[in-house]
Amino acid sequence: MLRAVGPLHDFEAGQMRLVELGSRTVGVYNAGDTIYAVLNVCPHQLAPVCLGTVSGTLLPSAPGMLEYGLDNRVLRCPWHGWEFDLATGELLFQSDRRRLLTFPVTVSDGTVYVDDSRTETPIS
Repeated sequence: MLRAVGPLHDFEAGQMRLVELGSRTVGVYNAGDTIYAVLNVCPHQLAPVCLGTVSGTLLPSAPGMLEYGLDNRVLRCPWHGWEFDLATGELLFQSDRRRLLTFPVTVSDGTVYVDDSRTETPIS
């Protein structure tokens, strides 16, 4: 179901805002050019993942090189530091297949909408 979660101006760039969608708490994050929505539950040990930090991360690169990327797309769990891609929910740089439950977001006429019809985390 597509649900209005607030006017776009309430979602400041670089900030996570928690919203209630029925019985679920969802973090809505404005990365500046894209808005992401994720369930506020880390699949590792059920931490409130949206209380973590959002940044980028070091990417796999050539020996002796450090390459930073995915800026404003990496949500780091506050309990154990697991890093997730906000766009896909995928866990970064580990072999574990657990991932965050993500929701499609649209902005129309200055209002942010989250489609919360997804009920389970996809495993790829």
